Amino acid sequence: MSASGPRVIVITGASAGLGRALALCYSAPGITLGLTGRNVERLEAVASECRARGAEVVAGCMDVRDAVAVQSWIQDLDARHPIDLLIANAGVASTLRSSDDWEGAGRTAEVVDINLYGALHTVLPAIERMRTRRRGQIAIVSSLAGLRGMAISPAYCVSKAALVAYCDSVRPVLARDHVGISVVMPGFVRTAMSDVFPGNKPFMWSAEKAASFIKKRLARRRVEIAFPFSLTLGLKLLRLLPAAIADTILGFLFQVPRRNM
Repeated sequence: MSASGPRVIVITGASAGLGRALALCYSAPGITLGLTGRNVERLEAVASECRARGAEVVAGCMDVRDAVAVQSWIQDLDARHPIDLLIANAGVASTLRSSDDWEGAGRTAEVVDINLYGALHTVLPAIERMRTRRRGQIAIVSSLAGLRGMAISPAYCVSKAALVAYCDSVRPVLARDHVGISVVMPGFVRTAMSDVFPGNKPFMWSAEKAASFIKKRLARRRVEIAFPFSLTLGLKLLRLLPAAIADTILGFLFQVPRRNM
């Protein structure tokens, strides 16, 4: 990584939302971007926007649940362009649609496979090569929902909480090899994912504002990047309260929609 910042950056889930905003935020002459997504048309559209800003783009249409395909793509890209920064951003949202709804085994597995295992499929091949080079930076996009579970989105919360725990666990180990890892915990960001959330969305940020904030904090090697401050503080304080009280507060703020009669 050069003194002026990362020159080769990989972003998963780059075809829309926060991933697209991050790709555009990092786009500039002299930058090589590795972008992945599941929708080839949207991915190519983002790649074209980034190239118009002067970046070189290597686009890969794939599902992060496909560990073999992701590993092969990461290793091939890294062999040609050693990765300075990898942002594991791909993810899906899931919420209970009504008080009668329930996330069974199938829905839960799909969310966990994409949000948790998809992130690990992405970062593990990169970490191996970064440790060998003894340099590099990893960022995993979790969520403020990973700080405290909410009844409205159980599978999403557990998948994001697991990412926070993973980053906390491996950070000291990676530091020995001069590889940094940051966990990014956004609150509500105005994207298609937030559109499906039926409850209140306090302190919502635009995707562009969130991407700029993340980029600045990653440049400072912050290990925890959480925003907005008010919502972050509130959720951290909730963890200090008895569970029954915290449940009541969260139930008031983020209610599961009642079924239609």
